[in-house]
Amino acid sequence: MSATPILLSAGEASGDMYAARLATALKQRADVALFGMGGPQMREAGVEIILDYSEVSVLGITEVLRKLPSLRQAMRQLVDEAERRRPPLAILTDFPGFHLRLARKLSPLGIRNIYYICPQFWAWRPWRANLVRRRFAQALCIFPFEEKFYRDAGVAVEFIGHPLVGNVKVGMSRAEFCSANGLSVDKPIVTVLPGSRRGEIEYHAAILAEALNEIRRAIPELQAVVAVAPGVNRPDLEAYFSPSNGVHFVTGATYDALAAADLTIVSSGTATVEAALLGKPMIVIYRLSPLTAKLAKPLVRTKFFSMVNLIAGREVVPELIQDDFTPIRVAREAVSLLSASKESLEKMAAMQLGLAEVTRLLGPPGAVERAADAIVGQLRRAQSNAK
Repeated sequence: MSATPILLSAGEASGDMYAARLATALKQRADVALFGMGGPQMREAGVEIILDYSEVSVLGITEVLRKLPSLRQAMRQLVDEAERRRPPLAILTDFPGFHLRLARKLSPLGIRNIYYICPQFWAWRPWRANLVRRRFAQALCIFPFEEKFYRDAGVAVEFIGHPLVGNVKVGMSRAEFCSANGLSVDKPIVTVLPGSRRGEIEYHAAILAEALNEIRRAIPELQAVVAVAPGVNRPDLEAYFSPSNGVHFVTGATYDALAAADLTIVSSGTATVEAALLGKPMIVIYRLSPLTAKLAKPLVRTKFFSMVNLIAGREVVPELIQDDFTPIRVAREAVSLLSASKESLEKMAAMQLGLAEVTRLLGPPGAVERAADAIVGQLRRAQSNAK
């Protein structure tokens, strides 16, 4: 018998990472031929990439308008390929603006949709959970409070835990990282994660560059490291930072860069969870276009923006979002945390206790394996119904 085709789709860097790990786990459990939309990590995991996610990855409400032709073309391409191959399952990873519409088009083809990494509808536009109920046979959520939210909406949901738990591993000690990157182990290190999407770089990098200059004025011995996310063009990112300000750029070593830091400045998103799992104190930043922020504000239903604070249900780490995200505010927060004062040490200690609590709430290791088991169960049911 030939391998069973399954559509697997991800629309951004974090989804590519999660879907790649899932692809590996599925191949260990069933004879499947995975195809769909994704990036380099899915390709490396043996997924046949019909469409690269860079064609559709977009940030913000207003920015979507510029990408509409590409989004429509990508949708047609995936639906046409699904119609040709007739997979019994489609596994769609987060990226709700695109995947909810894709699910609607796949269902009439007799394809059973599974949501892997549920969208954060509890944070904004919660009524969209009803679309998940109507269009998906099963939803797999990664945060503990999501299960009740989706179940209350009538969704067939399962909490699998966070895929990063047990997978955020450091390859080098601080001393080794410093040696490899021309840094001093005895001087303070701030590691900056500006984001993975083009829009995040555009809105974040210049502010962060200026913020690092401000911090260095107060702490002359400061060493700054910028971790370049997968899919980000390094020269484009470097262009925001003056060669004279001594920023060290690293590629493919984000976890080592985080682990070596005394403090991290992190774009809100998956990276905040990675920093939390490493127990690293952080300042969370984020900025959208002014119009997107204005349109989104009435839709937001949460007190906090960062995943770390949302999981804890309280402020564990400082958030500088939109108008609060300025070079002066970032520098002020950083300097207050890096000083050797009693207040600073107490803040850092309290933050690390909160991060330990967040890590516990994310569940035990093995989330990807639990997801793969649930999906194989769905596959068997789909195959049984087809007989």
